[in-house]
Amino acid sequence: MNMVLSHWSANPVVLTAIAAVAVTHLLGMRASLGEARRLGRPRPPAILAQATVFYGGLCAVLVALASPVAYRAGEYVWIRSIQDVLLAVVAPSLIVLGGPWLALRLGAAAFLQPAAAAGMPVRQGRPGGQGRAQRPPRPDRRPGPASPARSWLQPAVVTTVAFNVAWISWHLPGPYDAVLRQPAASAAEVVTYLGLGIAFWLQLIGSGPLTPRLAPLSRVMLVAVTATCTSALAMVLMFGAQRLYPAYAGLGHRVLGIVADQQLGGAVLLAVALPPFVITAIALCVRWLAAEESEALSAGFDRLLRPSASAWPSWPGYRSVK
Repeated sequence: MNMVLSHWSANPVVLTAIAAVAVTHLLGMRASLGEARRLGRPRPPAILAQATVFYGGLCAVLVALASPVAYRAGEYVWIRSIQDVLLAVVAPSLIVLGGPWLALRLGAAAFLQPAAAAGMPVRQGRPGGQGRAQRPPRPDRRPGPASPARSWLQPAVVTTVAFNVAWISWHLPGPYDAVLRQPAASAAEVVTYLGLGIAFWLQLIGSGPLTPRLAPLSRVMLVAVTATCTSALAMVLMFGAQRLYPAYAGLGHRVLGIVADQQLGGAVLLAVALPPFVITAIALCVRWLAAEESEALSAGFDRLLRPSASAWPSWPGYRSVK
């Protein structure tokens, strides 16, 4: 119990950032509900559930950076693995699943435009009553067929590659040990995990009003690649017999050796990081199968409702005899 209640950190940067995001989201939700009440619209039933999921992601960030997990992560590799999974997988997935973008935008507008937050009309335009000149409509440009090079340079593919490269790179011995010695490296790791993690999960799951561009089956491939990289990293740690992280040698490893600590850290990566990927892949497969089934069902109805052509031949001038 003492390990849970002690060693909580009052990091002003972390607490200020989380509080600022939470307050902005609350102001945005208040503005959104107030606008819906003013227009007589019913409150969306899922707004509270999404807000709960989003605040769960913020709590995951708080646990990773201000709880005893952050303190013990500098002593044990397996606790460091828990911190990494919280920052790169759990917190970004919950934040994206919570869909806070509209509320954050409204909350930021409440800070920047107090009149708009109070329900007063805000004039947008240049002084003198002259607004911006309307641009002529652009001609309709239909995208042509995508080349193989462009298909591999889609944002979803680039984001997935960047996330996996960062995930593997921060677990290399040099960067992994640098996080313990240099605060700048520690801050860069946190920003990289959260930023690329949110960008990665935005390509996988819907986060209203943002929707992924790839089909569900293509997103399953992205999840499979990421799960494979995570499994490979976990296997290296679990079955490695050499000391990979010299900075952790002698930091309280009186009972648990450094090699055993690394192996336990790999087991944590395998047991904690993989389930979100597996659940996401199953959900995407179910969505893909449902879409395929609906298309097949609609095609079957089209065949049933379409009038069938007569099997009897017809000749010019032929007239049936009654």
